[in-house]
Order: sequence, then C-alpha cells, then structure tokens
Amino acid sequence: MENKTYSDSYFTSQVKSLLSRIYGHSQLNDSVLERAIEYYEKQSFIEHKLDELKQNIEKVSRQTATDKAKTLRVRLEREQRNYYEELRFERNERHQHLYKLCKEIIKLSEGDCFEDSNRKSSQLLGTIQLVSPTQGRKIALTNEQHKPLYKSVLCLRLLDRLCMDQHIVEPYIKSALGDINAEQYQTLAEDNPEAYQAFVEKVKIPLVMAALLQDIGNNHPESLVILRGADYQKDPHRTLPIEERKALLQINYRETVKYLIDGIGAGIYIGNSKKDRDEHNVVEHKKLLFIKHLLKSAVNPKKGIGNLLKVPQIYSSIILSTKDSYNYKLLPKVYYVLNQNAERGACCQAVVNALTKITGHFPQGYGVTYVPYEQDINDRYEYAIVSQLYPANADYPICRTATRNLAFISHGQEIVIKKSANLYFTETAKSFSTISKERLHEILELLVSNSHERKQLDLLPRCWQPGEFFSVNINQKLWNKAK
Repeated sequence: MENKTYSDSYFTSQVKSLLSRIYGHSQLNDSVLERAIEYYEKQSFIEHKLDELKQNIEKVSRQTATDKAKTLRVRLEREQRNYYEELRFERNERHQHLYKLCKEIIKLSEGDCFEDSNRKSSQLLGTIQLVSPTQGRKIALTNEQHKPLYKSVLCLRLLDRLCMDQHIVEPYIKSALGDINAEQYQTLAEDNPEAYQAFVEKVKIPLVMAALLQDIGNNHPESLVILRGADYQKDPHRTLPIEERKALLQINYRETVKYLIDGIGAGIYIGNSKKDRDEHNVVEHKKLLFIKHLLKSAVNPKKGIGNLLKVPQIYSSIILSTKDSYNYKLLPKVYYVLNQNAERGACCQAVVNALTKITGHFPQGYGVTYVPYEQDINDRYEYAIVSQLYPANADYPICRTATRNLAFISHGQEIVIKKSANLYFTETAKSFSTISKERLHEILELLVSNSHERKQLDLLPRCWQPGEFFSVNINQKLWNKAK
C-alpha cells in the first residue's frame, strides 16, 4: 500500500459529518446528543427554580396574606410563562434540526428504485463500519456514537422488506400505504414520487426519528449516575448488575419519551390558513404518537411493530458493540444472538428472518479472506470487503475484492464468496491448512504493512480488518461499478 493518501472521498466526508451531527461532540454543542443533554440540564435547573419559588409563596402565604405573597404569585406566573414560551421555541428548533437530519439520512440511503436504495444503504452501512475502529481504546466510545445512524438505515431497509412481504399489520403504516400493494411498493419512488414522498413524511421520517432517539434517555442525569457513578469515575460501558440494568432501562424509556414530547414535540405549522394549520396539526400529532408507539412497543415487541426498532437495535449493538467482549472476528455470529433472542420471545423470528434476508450473515464493510476460485492449487488467499445487501445465500457475501495476486488494488471486481472459499468457516480453513508455514508467512509479508501488526495476526487469518485500507481516498470507491 505505497503512496498512501489519507484523505476522504466526498461521500465518506458526508457520513463522518452526519455521524458527528447525530451523537458527536463539538464546540457548537449542536448535535442531537448535545441538544438532548442541554435540554435535560436546563430542564432540571428551571424546574428547581420554579419549585423554589412555589415553596417561598407557600411559606409567605402561611405566615400572612400580604402583598408580598401576591407579588411572588405574579412573579411565578411570569416565570412559568417565560419558561413555557422558551421551551416552545427551543422545542421547535430541536424538531427542525432532527427533521432535517432524518431527511438527509433518507437522501443518503434511498434512491429512485429498490435496487438503488439497497446500493446506497450498503454504501452508508459499509462506510460506518469501515470508519469505526476495530482495535484500540476508542472502540466503545466511537461505536456508541455510530450506532444510531447505523440502526436507522437498517430500520428503513427492514421496513421496505416487511412492506413487500406484506407483514405489516400496524394500522398507522397500513393507513399511510393506502391501496399500495407489495409490487407497487417496490417501485413506488420511481413510479409515483408523490405517493413515495407522502409515505416518507408519514412513516419513514418518524421511524428514523425513533431510531435516533431510542436511547437518548441514557444521557439524563439519573441515567448517568448509574452509568458513570455519583463521582463520574466508573466506565459507562461496563456490564451492569441486573438491578442497575433494569433501573437504567426504565429511566431511559421514561426520559426518552419525555424528551420526545417536551423536547422535540410535533412540527409547528407556518402560514396563515386556519384550515391548513388544523390539518397540519392533526398529521403531526399522529406522527408524534406513532414515534411514541414505536418506542413503547420496542421495549417488549412480541410480534408487534416494535420489532421494527428492536431487531435492528440488537443487530447494531453487536456489530458496533460497546462491550469489552467486542471481537471483530465474531461479528458474523450476530444472527446466532438474534435467533436466541427470538427463541426467548425478546423479538419476532419472522422479523429476524427478514433482516437476515437483507444483510446475510456478514455485515457490510466486513473484511473477508478467501481462496480464489480460478487456481488449481491452493497456494494463497486474498482479501475482499462485503459491499452489497441481499446475498442469494446468507453464507455467501457479495464482496468487492481488495487484493489481486497478493497485491492491494483500488478497483476490484464484485464477487460472491461461497462458503467453500471463505476462510471464516472452519472447514474451509482446515482444507487450506496444508500450506506450509513458510508460504503463509510469505503471504503475510505481502498483505500486512508492518511486522508489529503481523505478530498480532493469526498465521491463517479467518478475516481481515480493512480500516487502514479504507482510510486511503482511492480505496473508498467500493460501491462504484467494477471495471
């Protein structure tokens, strides 16, 4: 990998910017996360201030019915009016900020047809994976920031799949679909842009909002005491005792819903028509109730619409894990965990199956090591990166090759890697184990950039970590047409 240029393509820069504006930290304090933290802190301060004023009024009133008590009451009413007016203004501003981000996410992940939406979503999911560290101390922190966007894209693609499979029974979504059947839905953006846009506004944007806000309550002061300890010295990503875990789940749900209603609210109508305003308010109120319903249903989804959030949430929490047990090699085991959850009744098996059909067992951006098909003698392996959704077989990822004849390339071919060629699978690795150690060392010399890194690798790697490869600008075109 000589003459490296460590800069980002336009698309990668867009994704990094989006990740930063959702759960990042900045000097402007204007990400979704930072706005929620500011809301929680400000709400706590103002409520304390109003409670203090109320107590003063009660104290003065008990002592004597003087003008002082009356003055305090007038002051309280003024403070309350100012508080609610300020809350209304800030709520609308936060709503507009979140709404614009959701529109941007949909624009980056959806195209004019079903195939284009899958390609764009592959690119977005893969880029998130490839810019997320797979080793070092920043894994947990970065994955926590990247998960909401990753999950929201999965939710969109899962919604499409469930609509096309006619598995949607949720009244709100069925009403938004109207008489659009499964076949029409697949080509809706291309054949009927107006109906598609209406569905985006009524269903897809609220769904993305729910995905982005689902765990925002974990940033409430009460949640942070559990996660970080009263002195803020504990590791927030540690495994919590059961009782603390239960308490955190309750606080997270309660404060997420409260933030949704009081901190985000419904979109405000801008205009002079009373009729349009009334219609707008009805639509926005229904959307807000739908988001709340998604959040509530996801806590214990059974076979309901909450699975639309819950299944991608579990998937994302494994692919972008924040736990000490994170192991890049084990990411393809994600459906082993999901199927276990389905067996326990924590989520719906049919929805797990639908997501499996979309992603296959190998996540987007995952580094696959494989034996080339064209050789008669197995004397080498090559690198590839999972680059497309909807593999015909869950164990056969659609990949873009990253090496050819043990040399890195920027414009690889798109290939389907069968189980019999994929070194991730034990039986394939065993069949390749006849190669001498000398030859395997020779291959590592060519494919790995430094000796220190080589010492940490298995002699016969079951996968590879393509983060460094992807950090080079010219290698960030994995989703362009292969030449």
